[in-house]
Amino acid sequence: MLGAGESGTGAALLAKAKGYDVFVSDNGAIATKFKEQLQEAGIRFEENQHSLDTILASHTVVKSPGIPDKVEVVGKLKTKGVEVIDEVEFASRFTEAKFIAITGTNGKTTTTLLTYHLLKSAGLNVGLAGNVGQSLAKQVIKDSFDFYVLELSSFQLDGLTTFHPHISILLNITPDHMDRYDYSLQKYCDSKFRITHNLTAENHFINFSDNALIKEGIAQREFTATMHGVSLQDQDCTAYLNGEVMYFEDGLEISQGETVLRGPHNAINMMSAITAARILGVSEKDIRDGLKTFKNAAHRLEYVATINDVSFINDSKATNVDSVKYALESFSEPLVWIAGGIDKGNDYDLIMESVNEKVKALVCLGKDNSKLREAFHKEIINLLETDNMKTAVRSAMDYAQANDVVLLSPACSSFDLFKNYEDRGNQFKDAVIELKKEFENKSSNQ
Repeated sequence: MLGAGESGTGAALLAKAKGYDVFVSDNGAIATKFKEQLQEAGIRFEENQHSLDTILASHTVVKSPGIPDKVEVVGKLKTKGVEVIDEVEFASRFTEAKFIAITGTNGKTTTTLLTYHLLKSAGLNVGLAGNVGQSLAKQVIKDSFDFYVLELSSFQLDGLTTFHPHISILLNITPDHMDRYDYSLQKYCDSKFRITHNLTAENHFINFSDNALIKEGIAQREFTATMHGVSLQDQDCTAYLNGEVMYFEDGLEISQGETVLRGPHNAINMMSAITAARILGVSEKDIRDGLKTFKNAAHRLEYVATINDVSFINDSKATNVDSVKYALESFSEPLVWIAGGIDKGNDYDLIMESVNEKVKALVCLGKDNSKLREAFHKEIINLLETDNMKTAVRSAMDYAQANDVVLLSPACSSFDLFKNYEDRGNQFKDAVIELKKEFENKSSNQ
């Protein structure tokens, strides 16, 4: 096993349970909880190094998805002809459960959690894994589920060979992780389409048919699986949105206002999840009930608080322009937008129209805000720069008026100022709650 995080440790435990001679190698430090799990199982491991002779003597190597193919040890393994796969590929070889596999540049986690919630609340025996939940391999040791809902990143998809989903969902493709794919959009698209590689006539492929890159990818390939398109405009699709109502080809109609998710991007996510649930026989009543009780993961258009009739929304997970576009389109109210961080080659022209229409002020939060500033300084009169979250929140409040929305939707990675997008979102929430308490204390003292 290369890497000893959640996926690597889970794969090691499964391999040990299946009688393999297991060795785990991590070029960095291994977290204490994973060391304890490996030690308890009697699994050999090393950290802060890779012992090439031992690794190259392996029959199969399960590589953590965060390790690029370009690193030396992976290159040597492939040159020698050693099988290098992902934890999901390895785990799938030891279960007869059916997989609902979900990918896309944006919306994966929301759609995965919603699909899982709809199935579980309807009484299906279902597990949750991939990029969310516990390691699939760790769950397959007991193998007690009939279905697994999996969120799969392009990095995980790259390590799949025989993996065979019953239902594949491709939500969208927009440029992302270009450094990982030699700045080739075609390579990135090919990676996303790996989710369809082993589909047969008994399987289903749900996709967002409005997305140009998905259309091109489908046209380049042959499919025997049943195709289910979801759309924001095409009424000939399996599911489509007309105004506020989601329509499905089986006659089901659901208003987005009846759900807890807002915005056109979440309509895509919901239509995809509902279509998967209907394929698996979930009733209309169970779907409606599940949509009302669903709670999304944090940092995805997450409501934080209202201060003096100004709402604060945490969308820290929006680390690219496409996800920000969806966020901006989710609001009719005037916006004070907090954005910035490490730019990943963003093309801000894609959101210029939405920004012009909706954003009254921009607070740039990052060490280097030059690209944001250059893109929008002519469009937005109220523009401020800072490298401090508390200052960003308070400045946004100064710009806002009653019924406005302060939206943290960064369009950038977080690593210039924060540990990760979760840390950024949590600091935003803490700063908002602190400001709210100050306003409440002022009111009570007057």
